[in-house]
Amino acid sequence: MNSNRCWGSTFSGSDIEYALQNKQLLTAELELSRICDLRCIYCYAASGEKLRNELNFDEITDAVQQCRDLGARKIIILGGGEPMLYPRIMDVIRYIHSLGLEMELFSNGTRISPEIAAELFTLKVQPVIKFNSLDPQIQDLLAGKKDAHKAIRQGLNNLLDAGYAEGNIPIGAQTIICRQNYEDIPTMWRWLRSRNIIPYFETITDQGRAKENLELALDPERIGELFVELSRIDREEFDIEWEPKPPVAAFSCKRHFYSCTVTTTGDVIPCPGVDIPAGNLRMTKLAEIIAESDVFQNLRNIRQTITGPCRSCELNSECYGCRGMAHHLNGDYLSSDPLCWRN
Repeated sequence: MNSNRCWGSTFSGSDIEYALQNKQLLTAELELSRICDLRCIYCYAASGEKLRNELNFDEITDAVQQCRDLGARKIIILGGGEPMLYPRIMDVIRYIHSLGLEMELFSNGTRISPEIAAELFTLKVQPVIKFNSLDPQIQDLLAGKKDAHKAIRQGLNNLLDAGYAEGNIPIGAQTIICRQNYEDIPTMWRWLRSRNIIPYFETITDQGRAKENLELALDPERIGELFVELSRIDREEFDIEWEPKPPVAAFSCKRHFYSCTVTTTGDVIPCPGVDIPAGNLRMTKLAEIIAESDVFQNLRNIRQTITGPCRSCELNSECYGCRGMAHHLNGDYLSSDPLCWRN
């Protein structure tokens, strides 16, 4: 059977331990601009319009270089908005490729033409398309724009036609689990698995536009039931074994041991969910921020600093819940995950 993977990585325990001991990185998440052509009602960044003080191209490439100097092997382009709308997105991608780094690209897919898809495949970019439902009406509702479903599916098809369908370079779909798409999730999971598309299905974080759309929320018990069902589908139909636990189905989130996020304005935060600035690259070098920040050190020692039921959970060697949900819903990023059905 396939073994469980870490969210966003296939790093070994020794890789992670080395990064911890030496205050280094294995991955880094990069936001480029808040500009976006959709208005997803769950968007953590409430993206849409460009901010006045966003990093310029030289600052972005310098950030990438600092991440590489700290040991990062993979850059995850989150966008902050829609990365394909950043004017020099392909220049950023080519630069990262020139450094010999792996790349994941989170995109809604609406701006991925056949030509762009072909170059992404050539550069071995690992795309993850934000794709929330097979139902056009539900997808458009969650995307906040009419006909978004059609454009998203076209972008996904362009990537598959460019070579990703063969499965040699990973391609994924990111899905936010919410009340509106809950019943559709098992069907969508099978649809993706059968096409060699990795499903990244995760619980929603109570921030950004999600705070304005409370009808998205699900109670922990229903989330737990869904994760158990997805685990059963994988085990019985796809020969993939994993233990149900939040916040991402079939994955273990360990990003706080070895990653960071650089925002569109240069702030360095632990992840998009724990959006607590530890410093800014315009004023301080990344190595100094990682080494001296209390929030980074607390999260890198989460096994000792976590509180509540998560501290004594039988799965605590593999799981520490969603720190972003703890931060936004409990007001304490070290508290137990309020959406975990095990609490």
